[in-house]
Amino acid sequence: MASLRKRFTFNVELLRYLGPGFLVTVGFIDPGNWAANIAAGSEFNYTLLWVVTLGTVMLVILQHMSAHLGIVTGECLAESCRRWFPAWANVIFGGSILAACVATAFAEFLGAAIGIGLITGMGLAPSAVIAGGVVLFLVGIQKYDSIEHIIISFVSVIGFCYLIELFLVRPDWAAAAKASVTPALDVRMIFIAMGMLGAVVMPHNLYLHSEVIQRRNWSAVDPVRKKRLLRFEFFDTLLAMGAGWLINSAMIVVAAAVFFRAGIVVDDIVQASATLTPLAGGLATGLFAVALLCAGISSSMTACLAGGTVFAGFLGKEMDHRSGWFRAGVFVTAIPAVIAAVFITDTYKALIWSQALLSLQLPLSVIPLVLLTRSRKVMGDYANGHIDNTLLYLCAGVSIFLNALLVLSFFGMKF
Repeated sequence: MASLRKRFTFNVELLRYLGPGFLVTVGFIDPGNWAANIAAGSEFNYTLLWVVTLGTVMLVILQHMSAHLGIVTGECLAESCRRWFPAWANVIFGGSILAACVATAFAEFLGAAIGIGLITGMGLAPSAVIAGGVVLFLVGIQKYDSIEHIIISFVSVIGFCYLIELFLVRPDWAAAAKASVTPALDVRMIFIAMGMLGAVVMPHNLYLHSEVIQRRNWSAVDPVRKKRLLRFEFFDTLLAMGAGWLINSAMIVVAAAVFFRAGIVVDDIVQASATLTPLAGGLATGLFAVALLCAGISSSMTACLAGGTVFAGFLGKEMDHRSGWFRAGVFVTAIPAVIAAVFITDTYKALIWSQALLSLQLPLSVIPLVLLTRSRKVMGDYANGHIDNTLLYLCAGVSIFLNALLVLSFFGMKF
């Protein structure tokens, strides 16, 4: 009986804790991932589903380390960088990640604008302005819990839309399940596989995750309590990344069942929506647009929240989403991103450059995370062990290598 009561208490506390990981998951299902997943499914059927599985495992490890840092130190990655690294290094870390937040927000606003356009028929520029206004309004809500609930609701809507689409398109479940755990790759698939894996680890999420768990105000000095919180965090990260894995896999499965089956290769979100109607019906197209809009708005919110975190954290200011410094960081992130989405005419090239910037910045986020979480001076008894460090080095190395290849491929290098 005592054992059951203990397990029940743990489960209740875990349910109260769940949430921070799902804010990070939004970056895992942003419009950039949509394009890569649709291209993968339409051209190669279910074959590249294993890439989503591999990327999710890598993401769990890296994001767990980020949240681990936040719980143990009571500081986010930006605050820890400011505390432990010299000023010149923080200028590089802080300036580059803020630029990466703007680049991320640009891509997310663009996705939200496309979603609005698909639903209303409006042009890209006014849709981007509307998306920017909605995001700033939602991020400006006074209660952080409300922001978290809104973002989790968006993730739920995306999942629900794709759940219905899966029933509409009737995929080959056996083939999809096998492809999810069976690596297969040839030369033609390398570029798309690199794009899928390279976009999984978003630098702004490493900063955001270490900060949002502070909102729980559950930091503990007591070692027993701290270990309990670390268990909660791991379950939260695992469940949230698992949800992201399901949604990303669903994108590929739907694209394979609809486009690959019809012999149509799709590499553009707007083209995917237009092609979906005659093949799967108007309901599928409507669900696609709603899910894209939710993905764009929610991922734009987290990009702006990350911008606020980075801005306030590196300047050593109050880490409160209602503070002037935090909101200044939100605006510094959002306004240039919206302006770019409104005025840039070649969106394809702009997205390539934004992805290139994220790829170049990624090492500057992963390296400090590795150095901090392995340090006993910073983490005390909770510093990474040999196995943790090996896994972290491996994931960081693969992510950085793939992002570097992706950047080089943008500039015409062949592999």
